[in-house]
Amino acid sequence: MPIRSPDDPAEQPRSDGPSRRPLYGISVAAELSGFAVGALRLYEQHGLVAPTRTDGGTRRYSDFDIARLRRVAELIGDGVNLVGIGQILALEQRTADLTHDNNQLTARNDQLTADNTRLSSEWRNASAIGQRRDREDQPGGDTRPRATGCT
Repeated sequence: MPIRSPDDPAEQPRSDGPSRRPLYGISVAAELSGFAVGALRLYEQHGLVAPTRTDGGTRRYSDFDIARLRRVAELIGDGVNLVGIGQILALEQRTADLTHDNNQLTARNDQLTADNTRLSSEWRNASAIGQRRDREDQPGGDTRPRATGCT
């Protein structure tokens, strides 16, 4: 029963977190997360976890889902209700997304700064060469020693 193509971006592990590749059935996910199967269904209904479904409708949980369920357990332990957990998880995901975007923009900015420095240097060198040629083209402007009287 195929779930998704291995080339599907959702199955590719992100460099900044657990794999999103669907691996575990609901009973294994329950064991790994420490929750009952019914709790996993409830958390899915509340949007706290979104396991992938096979063509036959079977839930498949990824390492990302298991990590998220463990975070749900932490928040429940802290006394947060399910609505609050949903909001916290959404804010944490938004923060992670913004951090990822910021890191990419910082890397791009660093590259552009390096390119700008290199191009500025090349422009100054080209400008200096052009100024020398302009001086050489003017009458009496060639200051290079000339070989004369060579036999």
